[in-house]
Amino acid sequence: MAVVEYGPPLSLADAKNVLHAAEAEAAANQWAMVIAVLDSSAHLVALHRMDHAQYASVEVAQAKGKTALNFKRPTKVFEEGLAAGQLRWLGMPDICPLEGGIPILKDGKIVGGIGVSGGSAAQDAQVAAAGAKVLGA
Repeated sequence: MAVVEYGPPLSLADAKNVLHAAEAEAAANQWAMVIAVLDSSAHLVALHRMDHAQYASVEVAQAKGKTALNFKRPTKVFEEGLAAGQLRWLGMPDICPLEGGIPILKDGKIVGGIGVSGGSAAQDAQVAAAGAKVLGA
């Protein structure tokens, strides 16, 4: 498996493009979501709580984005691992084992992470994927 490197931090302009694409996907499905976009240093660049999204999703979305970024993989991996009985994930710091976090790649490097919360696991992942694919791989 090829190692994916971290790239330079996501710019505000790119973060807005990611955010807008994710929001458009959520709005098209009439889902009230929170969308968090972090740069490659795990700092928040953009956060959007859509009208009527639950307040708790603000922190959950950020945790999903940070987990995807720090571990270089979608958070779905951790959710599936726990469901399969891999309890070791529970002993690791700063893991959010809930689907809906995806690394953001640009020019083949990880430049950020997106986390989405507010719907079902599949809905969160669908919205995150719509945002993450904007910059390409």
